[in-house]
Amino acid sequence: MRISTTMKWITGGLEAFFAIPVLGGIIILGTSWAPLGIMLALHIVTLVFAARDYTSKTGSIFGIVTSVVGVVPFLGFVMHVVTAVILLLDASRSTAEEKSI
Repeated sequence: MRISTTMKWITGGLEAFFAIPVLGGIIILGTSWAPLGIMLALHIVTLVFAARDYTSKTGSIFGIVTSVVGVVPFLGFVMHVVTAVILLLDASRSTAEEKSI
């Protein structure tokens, strides 16, 4: 499995976790938005690996935007959900392509 695919699974799962309405919000607010900075770094790393592997970069770009606008309560929730779906679909598509080769 390519590193970019693994990173998409990881970042997609973390985005889905932060999209849990009350729990994700409590964790993000309770840690002074530190998870958004960590996720920003992870999305940038994933974007670099995706570019290197010539795979889709859409989920990582959405993740970077989500990390920046995630401080806005309702908008952050919506963006976490959208980003999680995009990343997980992209990761599953990449996994299927790798298995078919």
